[in-house]
Amino acid sequence: MNIRKRIAADDPQLAALWERSVRATHDFLPEDDIFRLLPLVRDAYLPALDVWVAENPDQTPAGFIATDADTVQMLFIDPARRGQGVGRRLLDHVARPLLKVDVNEQNPQAHGFYLHYGFEDIGRSPLDGEGRPFPVIHMRLKSS
Repeated sequence: MNIRKRIAADDPQLAALWERSVRATHDFLPEDDIFRLLPLVRDAYLPALDVWVAENPDQTPAGFIATDADTVQMLFIDPARRGQGVGRRLLDHVARPLLKVDVNEQNPQAHGFYLHYGFEDIGRSPLDGEGRPFPVIHMRLKSS
């Protein structure tokens, strides 16, 4: 599996992958939130972050990871590729000591994935970053 730096031409495909992944894993998120967030992901978040793309053999995105300094801001895998090591490979690509991530509490599969990878819970917030009632678990990669 090839992992490469995002280019601007990737953004429509990555946003579509984000939407498929969110619909498969974020059943707590209302439809109007997905509709509101999709253009922000495509037009604001992806261009502002350090994004790495995992490619399928046909060079379509299997998943992507977006970081900002020492924090994973986004990790989304195409639902057809979940459980095949894509997320682990992307995390391996960006892993560094004290890497942090926030995980929605209503997404126990993601929380379990990060715990299995080696992250530990370091806190919890009752609201998400936008002040909505979606609790967030704060995590940090354990030191080796």
